[in-house]
Amino acid sequence: MRTMMNRKSLNQIMASVLVNSIYAMKNYPIMLINTLLAPLSILVIIVFISRGALIGVGIEGAFIMAMISSGIGLQSDLSHLKNDFKLQDMVVSSPTSAVNYMVGMGVSELVYAIPILVILSIMAAIFLHPTLIQTLILIAVMTIVYIFSIALGFFFSTVTTDVMQSWGFTGIISTLLSTIPPVYYLITYIPLPFRYIAYISPTTYAAEIVQSSLGFLSITQTNLIIDWIVIITVTVIVLVIAIKKSMWREV
Repeated sequence: MRTMMNRKSLNQIMASVLVNSIYAMKNYPIMLINTLLAPLSILVIIVFISRGALIGVGIEGAFIMAMISSGIGLQSDLSHLKNDFKLQDMVVSSPTSAVNYMVGMGVSELVYAIPILVILSIMAAIFLHPTLIQTLILIAVMTIVYIFSIALGFFFSTVTTDVMQSWGFTGIISTLLSTIPPVYYLITYIPLPFRYIAYISPTTYAAEIVQSSLGFLSITQTNLIIDWIVIITVTVIVLVIAIKKSMWREV
């Protein structure tokens, strides 16, 4: 019985991937270019301005922005499918749970991110030469950031009533989480009176962990532990809210 349920859940997740990513990538390949532009364009600007000094930090920042953009992008796709195609109404009336639906759509957004992740991985291998431990830390942090962003995207998608409204939320959230905070640059570049404001964004803690592991930022062991606790706690809270408080069967 448990095997049948697991297979059923897997089929539901794969159906979301086929509907939201494979179909769109096959018929609208220009969408793949869209996933490349934002992370790489800011990386190029950072490299030019710093004359190459911040290329390592910029690559790390591009990884975080790619995860944030993909996860938050879930909001627009879900809003489009919910409001324009009434897909969520069909899903709600089916045995599919909100968790399976969210996981499936989250995986589909990750498929979109494959090109940029491949490019950034090659750049990291060339310019950063990360050790196995550093690579595992980067993967762990990116996974946490992605779970946080898809949970946030899923929640907002269930409360928005129009895809245009959803696009507005997407742009604002992506900017607040991946452009303004010290993701593409070090927090030490921010004057001390304003530095504490950066810690409002959870991506600041994620960036500090990766930057510290790669040797770009020097922080104490206590601060590093705090960074891990904050980013994990925030992710769990947002995930629980997305699952428990989202308008799902009441829509």
